[in-house]
Amino acid sequence: MSKLVPPHGGGELKPLLVPEIERAEQKARAAKLKKVPMRSLETSDVVLFAMGAYTPLDGFMGKADWHGVCAEMKTQAGLFWPIPVTLSVDQALADSIAEGEEVALVDAESGEIMAILEVSEKYEIDRAFECQHIYRTTDPKHPGVAKVMAQGPVNLAGRVLALSEGEYPTKYAGLYLRPAETRALFAEKGWSRVAAFQTRNPMHRSHEHLAKIAIEVTDGVFIHQVLGKLKEGDIPAETRVKAIQAMVDHYFVPGTAIQGGYPIEMRYAGPREALLHATLRQNFGCSHLIVGRDHAGVGDYYGPFDAQHIFDTLWPGALVTQALKIDITFYCKKCYGMATAKTCPHGNEDRINISGTKQRDMLANGVPIPPEFSRPEVVAILSDYYQSLK
Repeated sequence: MSKLVPPHGGGELKPLLVPEIERAEQKARAAKLKKVPMRSLETSDVVLFAMGAYTPLDGFMGKADWHGVCAEMKTQAGLFWPIPVTLSVDQALADSIAEGEEVALVDAESGEIMAILEVSEKYEIDRAFECQHIYRTTDPKHPGVAKVMAQGPVNLAGRVLALSEGEYPTKYAGLYLRPAETRALFAEKGWSRVAAFQTRNPMHRSHEHLAKIAIEVTDGVFIHQVLGKLKEGDIPAETRVKAIQAMVDHYFVPGTAIQGGYPIEMRYAGPREALLHATLRQNFGCSHLIVGRDHAGVGDYYGPFDAQHIFDTLWPGALVTQALKIDITFYCKKCYGMATAKTCPHGNEDRINISGTKQRDMLANGVPIPPEFSRPEVVAILSDYYQSLK
């Protein structure tokens, strides 16, 4: 009997990838269906369906679920879900598709058929309503709002039969781990309390400190990387993996940290996205999600700890995986080490505040990075990457 947290919804994992023995036949069938192109975010969602990360959902949401998730963070059936998972098309394509029809979902960038959608509903949405509830703003400069505003005018809902996980299993072999695989890995290590640390950046000293705090109160930390589309200027996953592994190899007790990756594309929805990350981590078998300062935020749209506070608004039983809330971390020159405002009595003049943005700027401009900011083994790998860009 597993001691790990149960999958979201309390049942079994629900990967929607068609069994391999049936896949060739289903792909041949899909090739004859009407094609629906998907943006990168929708392709990412299909892969998350395929691997079981979106358990217990069985496809793209209909209007009632879309509205309930936006307004109350729950589907029509009462399932907690913090961000709608929808598929949009242009008007002409929507008009050509009948409810009850099957269509082939195609990654617009690669041209690969990713899934078959059994269309159960076509509907229009109030985009401003979605943005105000999910992103707390309708400002088109917000990247998540911009994605919603760029959607087609009609959403298609229905059950997904996933036919592919795209390039992820081969491109990120050994890093791309499905929920069933992480659960088996945690069980093999004897872990029952697992803290997930989400990152789309190489880990600096502040990240390291967060992970080590988590290790103190759980069995181990799962460093779970974003493999979906990143923002311009972000360091690619291949380099990030090497840099994080260098930190783990040199500065963590062996067996306390595991690296993995999953194909999510960031929405930058701040508090709501922190809840989504926790929901998905429950499916991966994690009991906790490390939530630090401005988790999944962008710009000044959210307060620094809004992503922590939103967990306190949930109703009993909404979500099993909990937030591991940690204060802002920094290096204190008087403490001679990493600290938080709860553990360090000294003033701002003694604190070196660390951020991924600042680290990227320093690397891009050839500014030396001190050991108080990032480990030298990590800096060496990142410096080589930036040199390769010149």
